[in-house]
Amino acid sequence: MPKQKTHSGAKKRFKLTKNGKIKRAHANKSHILNKKSTKRKRNLRQIAYADVTNEKAIKKLIPYK
Repeated sequence: MPKQKTHSGAKKRFKLTKNGKIKRAHANKSHILNKKSTKRKRNLRQIAYADVTNEKAIKKLIPYK
């Protein structure tokens, strides 16, 4: 059986936790930050977890992580 290819975009965006959850960052934190409140930007810094419904698909994209 040949090796699976890792999706380049997915390997940069997702990390696996010890318990198998998928860690991700929040969107909307890269530009046009003037109009966003400080509170909103501060909350976007926090890590988030991928939804359970998407976990199976994401794990297929990063098989060796």
